[in-house]
Amino acid sequence: MLKKTPATTTSRQAVLDRLTGKQVIGPGLPTIEHDRMVHFDDPVEKFIEVLSTVGGQAHLVDDAQQIAQILSDIPVYANAKRVVSLVPEAIPGSLDVATIDDPHALASVDWTIAKGEFAVAENGAIWVEGATMPHRVLLFIAQYLAIVVSRSDLVHNLHEGYARIGTPKSPFGVFVSGPSKTADIEQSLVLGAHGCRTLQVFLTP
Repeated sequence: MLKKTPATTTSRQAVLDRLTGKQVIGPGLPTIEHDRMVHFDDPVEKFIEVLSTVGGQAHLVDDAQQIAQILSDIPVYANAKRVVSLVPEAIPGSLDVATIDDPHALASVDWTIAKGEFAVAENGAIWVEGATMPHRVLLFIAQYLAIVVSRSDLVHNLHEGYARIGTPKSPFGVFVSGPSKTADIEQSLVLGAHGCRTLQVFLTP
């Protein structure tokens, strides 16, 4: 009877160590010709248009009172039991996430109200900085999502957007554009399949 030899990872580790210790100089980044990048006469109008095409809805508001009024007119918000607001100065929440350590406890959140750093007219996306998120899952696990972002923090294209990001403030950040959607099954578009059912964006001054 052959005696089994214990598995060893010595050779594999040696290869990985050599790869880790090898310095590879990659090609430089291309030079961006900013005058050739897409620009819009009215980036706010373009953002609203593009967001609509991907299933989101934008609202131009002047103050927090208007945000509260618009949300209160939405039945699924008026009837919501668990609302997490990361913009408490604009919208009060009913759930204090500071008291929650386990993200699984957020599985029944109805609404998340998040803060956007800036928006992109080109594709209707909003950059949400991870440093503003106590639990990153809040953007994806809530039934409905609202994002508050200043229209003065609106850029024309993604090149400008990535220049705004620079070195991220935290290990996590994400562009959000429209509600969750999929058309994998019979090529029928379904909203809210894997995340929020609707996205409301409030463009403040």
